[in-house]
Amino acid sequence: MIMPDEPGTIDGKQFWQAISQRATGSTIVTARSESGPAGLLGLSATHLCADPPTMLVSVDKRTSALAIILEARHFAINYLPSGQKALAEIFGGKSDLKGADRFSTASWIKLATGAPVLADAIGAIDCELVETIERYNVVIILGRVVATSGDPQATPLVHFRGGFLP
Repeated sequence: MIMPDEPGTIDGKQFWQAISQRATGSTIVTARSESGPAGLLGLSATHLCADPPTMLVSVDKRTSALAIILEARHFAINYLPSGQKALAEIFGGKSDLKGADRFSTASWIKLATGAPVLADAIGAIDCELVETIERYNVVIILGRVVATSGDPQATPLVHFRGGFLP
């Protein structure tokens, strides 16, 4: 067990070590504006409430895709199938591909907003941006769900302890 040096003080390394113990579905958050498509590996993407259906994504202010999401006023959350580890790594910045070039390695469709939706996503949630909240070094983006798609038979790609399962 890791304990802080002083009560109430947790450093970034301790925080990320604790967070990495949660298993979470691997997602790519996408948007498309007049500037083109953009996306990021969204490990902080979740639901906020069901009435009205609303999603929440936290995006680091240094992430290049943030400007496109804000300009487009929409985003899609794409839940990855187990065979898409390489795509998760591309959108997580672990390749030489940057920006719109990241989209060349998979097939994309669109639902209601025009945000790119992975054709073989096990689930996709298409959202209109309704509010942003800036805290510390992130922008919390809230979106009203306007369309969904999915494959209930597919197996998810799970992010756990800095890697992927299965």
